[in-house]
Amino acid sequence: MAILLTEDDVRSVLTMQDTIRVLDDVFRDQAAGDAYNMPRQSLHHRRGRLRVVVGVAPSFDAYGLKAYDGPVGNMVLLYSIEKRVVEAIVQGRVLSQMRTGAASGLATRYMAVEEAASIGIIGTGWQARTQVEAICAVRPIKRVRAYSRTAERREAFAAEMSEKLGVDVVPVTSAEEAVREADVVVTITNARDPLIEGEWLKPGAHVNAAGATTPSRREVDEETVKRSDVIVVESLEQAKYECGELIWAADRAGLQWGKVVELQDLSSGRAQGRRAADSITLFSSLGVAIEDIATAAHVVGLARERGLGQEIPL
Repeated sequence: MAILLTEDDVRSVLTMQDTIRVLDDVFRDQAAGDAYNMPRQSLHHRRGRLRVVVGVAPSFDAYGLKAYDGPVGNMVLLYSIEKRVVEAIVQGRVLSQMRTGAASGLATRYMAVEEAASIGIIGTGWQARTQVEAICAVRPIKRVRAYSRTAERREAFAAEMSEKLGVDVVPVTSAEEAVREADVVVTITNARDPLIEGEWLKPGAHVNAAGATTPSRREVDEETVKRSDVIVVESLEQAKYECGELIWAADRAGLQWGKVVELQDLSSGRAQGRRAADSITLFSSLGVAIEDIATAAHVVGLARERGLGQEIPL
């Protein structure tokens, strides 16, 4: 019988360390030819758009889809490969928040300097929280500088995350102040125009650009892309029509798509995430289906063990 899992069910069982491990496993599977995605599809209607991702993760006995319309109706429909039945319906907001942070955490594990101790983050919304949590899970972070346009929001974010993670999180008054001297830089906003300038980045910095997921949006400028010795995406196919930062750089700043590698290449060891201590590295995150499917399958397994969820006859 299928089960329905609520946001509270997901929140009660899913940890950041587990989510990072699940993503590493499924990207390694992808590199071996044993997991794959259909790039995101969008269906526009007069009040918004429905976005759908579809993926298969055989080692998790799972395939299915996630559908969402902006902040509402985020649901994962999960099937069992072996049983060929619907295994679960999972509310997807918390799951998406966790796996988005975990993707940046995984990229940081492979791409940031080992001794990275500071984060500069631009954006303090609900997705920003798991970005910081994930990076703190893979690097010895001691200090976070957080910037957003609203003083009250950045101050509240700093207080909350300091208490939750036990690190020094301080609000700052400009994006430049957040970025300069940061070992790891994060952008997680809905901005349409670049928020950081490449010349602000110190040698050895790693950047997670995680907010822009349409071709008309950019969070980092072309100088950031030019200075990046290693550039990583989850899906090259999807990036070529969704990743505004790289599309802009390819059209106007001489970026060669052949320079861009996929996260599966790092998980499998086929590519290096960092070539030198002073290299600047860039992970441009869009989100792909196998992240959602593998994470949902992990959550469903834990929920069944703990007797969570509502059974639904299908």
